[in-house]
Amino acid sequence: MVKNDLIRIAIDGPGGAGKSTIAKLVAKDLNIEYIDTGAMYRAIGLKIIKENIDLKDPKRLEVMLNDTEIDFNNEKIILDGEDVSFFIRTPEISMMASNCSKEALVREKLVKLQRKIGSKKSVVMDGRDIGTNVLKDAELKVFLTADSEVRAKRRYNEMIEKGEKADYNEILEDINKRDYQDSHRELNPLKQAEDAILLDTSYMSIKEVVNSIKGYIENL
Repeated sequence: MVKNDLIRIAIDGPGGAGKSTIAKLVAKDLNIEYIDTGAMYRAIGLKIIKENIDLKDPKRLEVMLNDTEIDFNNEKIILDGEDVSFFIRTPEISMMASNCSKEALVREKLVKLQRKIGSKKSVVMDGRDIGTNVLKDAELKVFLTADSEVRAKRRYNEMIEKGEKADYNEILEDINKRDYQDSHRELNPLKQAEDAILLDTSYMSIKEVVNSIKGYIENL
């Protein structure tokens, strides 16, 4: 039995491994909160734009971050008490989220918030460094991966189904490039935590992956 009945599940892995899809389904089945870490960067991006903050002005950025609270409620992201789920999905916010995620001040703030959320309630959190950095004491850590060719094919099929143009070779090249960048970045590179369970989903269905993770939880 886990301490205080608090279950923190950290799911890490490379891009295209299905982390978000799996994390959402596991959270739903267990009736616990899914923490969309990417949405947190989008929320910060929204606030930066609203308050017209220059990322090159660290003092003003730090003041803003110190006065920022983010939480989740039924998959809705709450920024300073307001549900901003609808407002963070624009291209402008996406670009700002990407830009601000490179700032150490922003990353430090969001890691603190992620740890704070994980200290108060049971969560499923996915990313690149959740088990190795954000939730080092998570009750369950899973490193979700799949062959790059499989991930590229999945992404290709998703785009085709949406009616978008897709080039398999370009997608595969992008995935390989992103894998290299993620695993070689200076700050908290992508790697499997020593106590994480390796789960290769190359030839598994979504249901099989979800059931596997739930099986690990039952054995905690």
